[in-house]
Formats: sequence, C-alpha cells, structure tokens
Amino acid sequence: MCATDCSSVVRLNIGGKKFCTTVDTLTQREPDSMLSAMFSGRHTVSQDSNNGYVFVDRDGKHFRHILNWLRDGVVPTLKDSEYSELLREAEYYQLLGLIAGIGDVLNNKRKENEELDTELTRTDIIKCIQSEKVRFRGLNLSGLDLSKLDLSYVDFSYACLKSVFFSRANLQCAKFRDVDAEGSIFHNASLRECEFTGANLRGALLAGANLQSANLQDACLVDCSFCGADLRSAHLQTADLTNANLEGANLEGANLKGAKLSKANLKGANLQRAYLRQVNLRDAQSMEGAKLNGANMMGAIR
Repeated sequence: MCATDCSSVVRLNIGGKKFCTTVDTLTQREPDSMLSAMFSGRHTVSQDSNNGYVFVDRDGKHFRHILNWLRDGVVPTLKDSEYSELLREAEYYQLLGLIAGIGDVLNNKRKENEELDTELTRTDIIKCIQSEKVRFRGLNLSGLDLSKLDLSYVDFSYACLKSVFFSRANLQCAKFRDVDAEGSIFHNASLRECEFTGANLRGALLAGANLQSANLQDACLVDCSFCGADLRSAHLQTADLTNANLEGANLEGANLKGAKLSKANLKGANLQRAYLRQVNLRDAQSMEGAKLNGANMMGAIR
C-alpha cells in the first residue's frame, strides 16, 4: 500500500486487536513518529492480502489511547501502573508529544502528593543543596519533583526515591547505593559517574540520560527504559535488565559481564568494544542492527 490520500482509511492489526483510522490521523499530530513515517506515502506498507490489515507486532491493549492522542492531543486518565505501560508504547512508536504529556501528568500527580508521604519538600531540597557535601541518606523522598536541579555529588544512598521526578537534573557523581527508586523518571538527566550499586530502579525512565561511566552493578533494571541513553563505559555487571528497552542506546565499552538480558530490546544499540562475557544474548528480544565490533564475547551465548 502506498498511502498518498490523507483521508484514506487505514486498517491496523496491533497484536491481534483491530483498529480503523485514517492516514491524516496517523501523520499530522506527530510528524516525526514511526506511524507517520509508515503512512506518509514515502514508504510502501505491506497489507494482508485477505483482509487489508497492516500488522504491527505490539500489544494492542493501549493502542486506542495512542489513536485518541493522535486525534485529540489529550493524555488519557489512567492508573499509575498503566501510565508506565502506555509510556513504553509511546516510546516504541516515537510519539514525543505523548511522552512529554505523560511526564507532565505524572509530575503534577507527584506535586499533589509530595507533602503527604515525604520527609522533605522541593523547597527544603533546594535549601539543602546550597551547602557542601549534601547527604539525604536513608530519607523518604518519594514522589518529589526534583527536576532541573543541580544535585551533583549528593549522597542519596539507602533513600526511598519511588516515583521521584529527576528529569533534566544534574546528578553527576551522585550516590544512589541501594536506593529504592522504582518508577522514578531520569529523562535526559546527567548521571555521569553516578553510583547505583544494588539499587532498585524497576520501571524507571532513563531515556536520553547521560550515564557515562556510571556504576549499575547488581542493580535491578527490570522494565527500565534506556532509549537513546549514553551508557559508554558504564558498569552493568550482573545487573538485571529483564525486559529493559535499550533501543538506540550507546553501550560502547560498557561492562555487561553476567548481566541478565531476558526479553531486553537492544535494537540499534551500540555495543562496540563492550564486555559481554557470560552474557546470554539469545534471551534478548531484539538485536537487530546492534553493533558488536570489537566486543569481548568469550563465553557469551549468541
């Protein structure tokens, strides 16, 4: 199918769920998305000859929300756990506007609740970081909005950082040893040389983050998103990256010895000169386009 008529009907089969929309809907609101690229007329899209549906191998659970966003530009009202699922789909389809919209919704929810469960407020944090050698070891900072702050060299070790919003913060050389940061957002944050040894980052969003030389040994990185993240020379030994999304991430020179990559997405990842000894690459969901030049793969399963 060559889509040239913007009003033409498109039939989609998303993981077995069927949808009907138009080329106009798929291309106008998010012109840089994967869906726009598919149906802009620049590419030929294969249809099932029997029913005319275009098949996309993704879970169709949240695709109606994707379509409604493209139609109306409104982020749906969902349970907190469902926002993380929708976020993964938005990342897959490269819907940058929806990703930002979900981030705003989660940020507003955190602001509403930050006084209820935390020991400090954002204002308290700002006052504290004006002094040297700041330490928040073992504190409960869950749900705080700490975005865009300069938190370099701050010690958060053993703290509860669930659902903290660190987007675009400067966290260079900060310590997160054994923290519980499940569901936190580090989107586009600077995390160079940070220590996350033993940390729980399950479901965290680290898309676009700078993690050069960061130490993530033994960390729980299940369901994390590292899309486009810079992980050059990062330490990921025995880290659990089950179901993590590393699409387009730069892992050049990273050490992944013994890391778990079950169902991880490494599509287009740069693994040049990475240390991959004892890593089971067969478990990865996708290695399409991954660069492995010069990687140490002794004992790795391919």
